[in-house]
Amino acid sequence: MSSTNHDRPTAGELVPVKFSRLTRRGVLLGLSLTQLIMLAIGGATLIGAFYAGGGMLLAYTAPIWVLAAALTWIPIAGRPSVEWLPVACWWLWRTTGGQLLYRRRIVVPRPVGTLALPGDMARLREYTDPDTGAGMIHDPQAATLTVVCEVTHPAFVLLDPGEQERRVSSWGRVLATVCRSGRIATLQVLERTLPDSGTGLAEWWATHGTPDGSWAANTYAELIDRAGPAGERHATTLSLSLDMKTSARQTRTAGGGIRGAAAVLRQEMNTLVAALRSADLSPSGWLTPGQIAVMLRSAYDPAIAATLERHGRLGQSLATAGPVAVTETWGRLRTDSAHHAVLWVSEWPRSLVYPGFLSPVLLSTGIQRSFSLICTPMRSDQAARDIRKKKVEHISDHAQRAKIGQIEDASQTAEYHDVLQQEADLTAGHGILRYTGLIAVSAPTIEELDAAVAAIEQAAIQASCETRLLVGQQAAAFTAAALPLCRRV
Repeated sequence: MSSTNHDRPTAGELVPVKFSRLTRRGVLLGLSLTQLIMLAIGGATLIGAFYAGGGMLLAYTAPIWVLAAALTWIPIAGRPSVEWLPVACWWLWRTTGGQLLYRRRIVVPRPVGTLALPGDMARLREYTDPDTGAGMIHDPQAATLTVVCEVTHPAFVLLDPGEQERRVSSWGRVLATVCRSGRIATLQVLERTLPDSGTGLAEWWATHGTPDGSWAANTYAELIDRAGPAGERHATTLSLSLDMKTSARQTRTAGGGIRGAAAVLRQEMNTLVAALRSADLSPSGWLTPGQIAVMLRSAYDPAIAATLERHGRLGQSLATAGPVAVTETWGRLRTDSAHHAVLWVSEWPRSLVYPGFLSPVLLSTGIQRSFSLICTPMRSDQAARDIRKKKVEHISDHAQRAKIGQIEDASQTAEYHDVLQQEADLTAGHGILRYTGLIAVSAPTIEELDAAVAAIEQAAIQASCETRLLVGQQAAAFTAAALPLCRRV
């Protein structure tokens, strides 16, 4: 995803940016591979019936080629019908296999070092770095090692335009640092709302207040006791995932195994912390296994989040941090004390917007949600090959349309210009990242969840974004959107 600016701003003025479009190109004339296969099946059936005898044989085979044409051309929820077949088949397989339900076996002890998480996350392993004390999550199948850092920052919307532009430029340098490494698999930015237990206000009053028994002091203390737990606060974390396959040589040099990978990851952690501090962001330190356990428990069981925050030593065990029960449906997910729904940001703003365009979504009050931005950096050589491939596809499709007399629409021209802009950015030394935006909405009841999802969708419209409900994959989407583990959908 790249951004472009067409106006030369003056000093202290915000620079509007434009995001690249989501590529929806196909293999031939805008048709995907599954559409071409389905169209070939229907065409072969029709031609075979025509040459074999025609007449009644065409009528007998009509259900096949008519269904193939319908699956190829008729869209459902903005996607061709044939592209829903893998989702539906996978959902049917999971339904018949009993994979939509999870119940923790509280009697059977779990192996030491494993996480009590459902689904394919049961293979995750815990490792505590002896040097930093950070909790690292190892995925043996994906060959990644992930660490989490909490970041504090001032309210962006309250800064003046010049300071906002400076911070945006500094954040761009942080992302460029991640891209240049070549050993980072994923960078996840997770911004979530949490029910405030009121401890922050109580601690401030205990430090700065004057409990002299006066009417004002008693009223203020009573207001803190009543209104404190009813509020909410925002927390931001950065998750860094090391690609152990790419960094295999450095891992062997550092001693091999998890210890060697942890040593390589420490180098990336130090680089990221230095980049964050130069961008005027305040990293609060790398989270320990106990702090990660509290985050996981609060995501699956929001009703206990305030209690865990109020009593600092409760729930700090990854062996018991997972949910007790999970039930997945086509469009929702039910965990211990809440219902969840995950939305995908399918379209970023197509017109010029300012850096704070996501404020309607991030500052929505009264809704418990987690906004996750998953950034996948691409190496320079891989990005150059991908851009070159897209350019060839655009040029060949343009020539093919010219031969058959088909008019090229504005969206295809805009996609080609985005490819050219990405090539110019890569030539100028900038990094190329693939962004995925996910929003996990939680509520205690289904009615409140539906109302919260509708409010988030309206807030996304105000932010010039388009969201879609990730049906048929809510469990995997929730782990990617609400957990700081650099998971992918």
